[in-house]
Amino acid sequence: MGIFRNIFKSPDKGELKEKIRKGALLLDVRSREEYNSGYAADSVNIPLDILANEIGKLSKDVPIVVVCLSGARSAYAVNLLKSEGFEAYNGGGWQSF
Repeated sequence: MGIFRNIFKSPDKGELKEKIRKGALLLDVRSREEYNSGYAADSVNIPLDILANEIGKLSKDVPIVVVCLSGARSAYAVNLLKSEGFEAYNGGGWQSF
């Protein structure tokens, strides 16, 4: 069981915050309205519904930590980003950043 835990273990918030401190992009994929009602400092908003069209504006040279409200949309965004060759991590809810 321990080996499976290591395979599926995602980085904890501390690891992700350290990635951001070292220059990773904090990408918020909530709607513009949600984002404008409150967001994490230094985050960039590209709503999930337009991310595929805007993906060319992102750099593959910088890791991306993706957040939303609960982690569902960010998980979808991470899958999309990874399929396009980005280093991406699901940060879950934006309020913890």
